[in-house]
Formats: sequence, C-alpha cells, structure tokens
Amino acid sequence: MIGITTYLEQAQSGIWDVRAAFLPKVYIDGVTAAGGIAVLLPPQPTTPASARRVLASVDGLIISGGSDIDPARYGQDAHPRTGAPRTDRDEWEDALLTAAIDADLPFLGICRGAQMLNVALGGTLIQHLPDVVGSDHYQPAPGVFGPMDVTVDRGSRLAELLQQGDEPLTVHVYHHQALDRVADGLVVTARSADGVIQGVELTGRSFGLGVQWHPEQNTEDRRLFAGVVDAASAYRDGKRSAKKSGTTTVGGTETIRSNA
Repeated sequence: MIGITTYLEQAQSGIWDVRAAFLPKVYIDGVTAAGGIAVLLPPQPTTPASARRVLASVDGLIISGGSDIDPARYGQDAHPRTGAPRTDRDEWEDALLTAAIDADLPFLGICRGAQMLNVALGGTLIQHLPDVVGSDHYQPAPGVFGPMDVTVDRGSRLAELLQQGDEPLTVHVYHHQALDRVADGLVVTARSADGVIQGVELTGRSFGLGVQWHPEQNTEDRRLFAGVVDAASAYRDGKRSAKKSGTTTVGGTETIRSNA
C-alpha cells in the first residue's frame, strides 16, 4: 500500500468548478505497474498524531510533484517568479515526511517532493533556476517535460535501483526551482552537468530518496517506483514479523511489548 500525496486545486468536471484533490494518473500507474496499491492522500488539516495515524495504514509514501513551496518555510522572501503559496499542502507533506522518517517508512520524493524533503529537514531552495544557469532548459515550455542527462554517483542507492554505471542517465525534467543548501542528513547522489542537484538520499534510514526529475513521465522505466514498492513490501513484512514476535518499532528502535 503506497500513499501518494495529491494536489488541491480549482478543477472543472462537467458542470462543476470546485476545489478538488487530484493527481495525474501516471503516478498511480507507476505504483500499480510495480505491484503496489496506490492510496491518495489529499492535503488536509493535520497534527503529528494524525500524520502518524495515516502512515500506519500504508507501507510506503510518495511525495508527488506540483506547485512551489512557500519560501517562508526556509526563511526567504518570495521571488517574483515563485508561485502563490499552498500552505495547506506544505504543512501536510511536511508532517507526513517527518512521521515517515521517524518510523523509517520507505519514501520517494518526486520534483517538489525532493524539495519538500530538503526544506522539511532544514535546507533551502533556489527559487528561480534561470537566474543561476542562464536558461529555461529545465522548463522548456508550459507543460512540456524536457530531456536532461544526469550523472548518478556510483555506489549510491539510486545507482543500485537504476543499475546505472558511469554513463549519464537521460530523465524527464520540468522545474524552475532546485535544492540549494542541502539539509543535514541528506547526501547528494545525482547532478546534471551544470551542477544542479537532481537526486538526494537520506542517511540512516532504510529507504529515503528524492529526485528532481519526473520518473512517472517515463512509462518505459518504472525502476524507482519498483524500488519504493519493494522497500514497502519489506517494511510490511518487518512489521508482521515484529507483531508475531511481540516487538514494536518506534523511531527505528525495537522495543519489547509487555503483556503485563
């Protein structure tokens, strides 16, 4: 069971024009093609306790792409090209990521999801990449995903999942922001040729990845979705074994459950 965070936007369907939770179907397809079951997690009011309760019902988490994160969350004023804040989604995904990390629940952050991971852990973002790289090649046209070569570090979890050697990997990108100061606990494991961070991994956890590109757009390549589904399966099996043996896991530490 893989929870996927969703958008919450104004949407039209037939005669209706309302605020609605939605998610591009390619995310769902990525999970189901890898053998998982997708469970949609729309933005909503949350507390640490409710986030833990939600994640107790799934075996893995995907933080999907979407709108810009409120720069106030990482101590900056908004750039003129930064989108209007979606504070409800920011708070929801921050709470889910915090709970997932604490429980060592496998997770994958995609585009905005990788940025949210960095911000949730105390990192910052480049708010408008063209100011830094001098072009719009990371977002070639509205709604158009562009090809980009990225280099994945040998020996990383990403390289293992992608079975990637020293040759560049061509991915689909659509972003005008990127990671800037990397949060403590994250290790950069993929970059594009100009140095823009394209992949990070969380140390000290079984499976915590973030990629700046959009693997859901490459229907011929489901390796990252397969990776999180496989990790979620192992997590589920571990929970079952712990339940049978009378132990529980809190923050990655096993404790014995008392029957007294």
